[in-house]
Amino acid sequence: MIYDKLANIGLYKGMNKNLDTAIDFILQNDLNALPLGKNVVDGDNVFVNVMEASAGPLDERNFEVHHNYMDIQIDLAGCERIDTGDMAAAKCGAYSDESDFCVADAPTLAICTIGAGNFIICMPNEPHKPGIATSENVALKKAVVKVHI
Repeated sequence: MIYDKLANIGLYKGMNKNLDTAIDFILQNDLNALPLGKNVVDGDNVFVNVMEASAGPLDERNFEVHHNYMDIQIDLAGCERIDTGDMAAAKCGAYSDESDFCVADAPTLAICTIGAGNFIICMPNEPHKPGIATSENVALKKAVVKVHI
């Protein structure tokens, strides 16, 4: 997991070619101007899912795991908490190759408040639990940049 200010995202270039493409896109584009849905940056290597969602109570959220993609999660409006979990102790449910997704059970290792100006990169196989409400305002608009590894 990488958790930092969005202003610092350029510091993370050089670790992976597709991550560099994603970071360049974030730095050069207004994510708020992207339409809802899937926005292709570099085919299946890098794309941005822009969505409107509602945050909810911790006990109504699940850890999720992806095997083939990193997630760069950025709140465009609203604020959410994202927990990350212990990979070594995680137990995944049924995994879907098509959606690169499974629900997992894991102990929480870190708690991050996203909101305006912050981001989190969740690595492949790292359990993360997005969409946890931080206040009574649960409306979110967010961009999830999917980065193939």
